[in-house]
Formats: sequence, structure tokens, C-alpha cells
Amino acid sequence: MPGAIFQIGRSGAAAARASIELTAQNIANSANPDYARRSLNTRELVGVSLTSNGTLNGVSIEGISRNDSTLVQQQARSSASALARADAELVGLRDTELALEQSRLFEGLVEFEAVLTQLEGNPLEPALRTNALETGRQLASTFQFANTTLGNARRQVQDFASVSLDEVNRQTSELSRINRNLVNARDGTAGQAALFDARDAALRDLAAEVGIEVTFADTGAANVRLAGPSAGSPGPTLVDGASTFAISSIASVDGTLDFAVGGAPVSLNGGALAGQAAALEAQADYQIQLDAIAADVIARTNAAQASGADANGAAGQPFFSGTNAGDMELALASGMQLATAPAGSPAGSANTTNLASLVASLGTDDGPVGRTDALLLGLSSRLSAQDVTRSGLSAIAQNAQATLLSETGVDLDTEAANLVRLQQAFEANSRVLQVASDMFDTILGLR
Repeated sequence: MPGAIFQIGRSGAAAARASIELTAQNIANSANPDYARRSLNTRELVGVSLTSNGTLNGVSIEGISRNDSTLVQQQARSSASALARADAELVGLRDTELALEQSRLFEGLVEFEAVLTQLEGNPLEPALRTNALETGRQLASTFQFANTTLGNARRQVQDFASVSLDEVNRQTSELSRINRNLVNARDGTAGQAALFDARDAALRDLAAEVGIEVTFADTGAANVRLAGPSAGSPGPTLVDGASTFAISSIASVDGTLDFAVGGAPVSLNGGALAGQAAALEAQADYQIQLDAIAADVIARTNAAQASGADANGAAGQPFFSGTNAGDMELALASGMQLATAPAGSPAGSANTTNLASLVASLGTDDGPVGRTDALLLGLSSRLSAQDVTRSGLSAIAQNAQATLLSETGVDLDTEAANLVRLQQAFEANSRVLQVASDMFDTILGLR
């Protein structure tokens, strides 16, 4: 009997001590987002003899369990991936808006129109002609500046995409390493729990960069595929056990990115990389619109010049050279070459019919001024809509993360209560050992 009591006390004290150490570890990692709460698994230790079917003989430590929820983890990854995409696209659109607004393109077009209107009042005044010429030169520089700033915004998004792509391939390599180690990890060990933490952290970071769908092997190894366009239709494999398949990108002439896995083209449906790709597509579209507006200004002013006569009665020459925002330049050398009068007018003509037609052409709803206004207004509206979308996704992601923390995180109040309970259990088992020792001493002292 004293021997059984001694075994009960010894095993109980050992289990309590191990639980206290695990609780302390939980408390130490309460602020670690990559840590899931641990608990100690124990079971009753039953002894069997010839005279008894079973006698309680203490407890045995079975191993360490880790709080986990596959469904909640998946929801957290999915919501974070959607938010990362919205964030990345929003950043790209904001940079685009800033680039176009910094260029003051709309103001430059309005000023050009105003200077030409002012010239209508006194078409033979040299100062007004020179001012109109210089305003045209400044407008060409403004288009070039808008082209440069938009190009810089595009290159910045491309740099972000390159970093995201490297991170995707780094995390898939990390997952393959973890998968290899999980094959050899013993169930219920601290090492296995640490590998599970590292696996979930890598999956979280991977999902932030690209949309993924995950399945788990019996060992806990993560097999990852790209998220497909709809549920139940996943894309190509990124991680299969210890094997990885890298994502590559190819830049198109317009600056957009195409992606491939194993040489096969793929579409991305989540994560920062998808958002950056969407931002690049939007920037390519705005580049097309910018070039179209520049080409329209060139075409309208040059057409007006071709249909008029300058101050010396000569046929009007092209006002601008170039075909788009990047190569647009002033072509006229002198303000006297402005063709303000209709074709065939004599030198010194004050007839401004041709100039009036140009001013009217620039100011129409489908003219350069109106198109630029529509471009900036459309971009602003798109930004507002994207910001609303981002706010909604942020609330969803925060809720999913809070749910995940409640499932897998460490609650300090609970751990503090556990410490008190386990300390009492340890002291109680120590008392059992003392009682067993006293019993042995009493028996040995009998005569």
C-alpha cells in the first residue's frame, strides 16, 4: 500500500511540474502571434494484479497537445489574403493618382486654353503670341512629366511585386523544409508543436502574398495549391510534401505582369501579388488614356495650324511634334508662326476665326480638357470604391484573426488560474509522498 501511494504521489507531482512548466511557456509566448497554446495530455495509470482487475496507480504523461483549428486557420488566411490584395491595389492606385495630380496636367491644359483665348482679343500682340508659345512648351513638358511620374509609380509597383514573388518562393521552400522535418517528428513532442507553429506562420505569410488552398497529410505536412477562380477548383501545386514549384513572372511591354508555375500560365486570385498585378493593369490603362489625350492635343493643334495662316500670311506649321505623352514637344520656333487667321489670309490679319475654332475644339466635352477631367475623376472614384472595399475586408480579417486568437492563443487570466491550480496539485502530491514516507518509517519502526 505505501508503495502504491508513493507511485501515485510521484507521478502526480511529475505531471503537475510538467504542466507548470508548459503553462509558464504559454505565458512567455502570450504576445507571440506564431505560437499556439500548449497543454499536457495525461491518462490514469492502472495497475493489474492477480487479485485485482485494475488499481489506480497514478498518472502517465502522454505528450503535448496544441490548440488548433483547421477551419478557423483557413478563414483567417483567406480573409488576410483578400485584404492584402485590396491593400496592394489601393497603394498602386494612390501612387497613380499622386503621379497624375503632381504633374498638374489638368491645370496645364486649362491654362493653355486660357492663353489662347486671351490671344483672341489681340492676335497681333507679340507678347501674347510669345506667351502662348511658351505655354504650349510648358504643356508639352507637363505631358512628359506626367508620363515620367506615372512610369515611376509603375516601376515602384513592379518592385513591390518582385519582392512579393521572392517572398512566395521563399515561403514555399520553408514549407517544404518543415514538411520534411514533420515526417520524422514524434507525436506529442514539443518539437512537433514547434514545427506546427512554424508551418502555420509560413502558411500565413504565404497567404498574404498569394491566394492559396491547403490540405494536410497525416503527419501534419502542408500541401499547397494556388487558389483557383472559384471554390473547389484550385490552381497548380506550389508545395507537395518536400517538393516545391516556383512562381515566375514575365513583364509585358505595357508594364503588366504575367505569372507562370512550371512554365504554365496562371491567374492569381488573392494576396498582395494579385493586388499588385491588378494595379499594374490599371496603370497600363491610365497610361493609354494619358497618351491618347496627348495625341489628341497634338492632332487638334496641328490640324488647326494646317488650316490657318500665321502672322506673316504663311501656311501654318505643326505646333507640336511627337505622338504620345513621352515624346511630345513644341515644334514652333516663334510666336509669329501661330496660325490665328484662316488659310489664305494676308500678313497682319486680325481675323481669329482659326484660333477660335482651336479654342472651341480644346474645350469640348470630348476634348483634351474634358477627357483629362474625366480621367482624374474616374481615378478618384475608383480609389474611393477601393477604399470602401478595403475597409470591409479589414473588418472581416480582424474578426477572423480575433476568432483565431480565441481558438489558439494564450489567455493570461486562464493561465494564471492554471498556475494556482497546478501549484496546489504539486503541493498535494508532495504531501502524498510525505505521507507514504511516514507510513514506511512507521512500518520499519514496528517491533
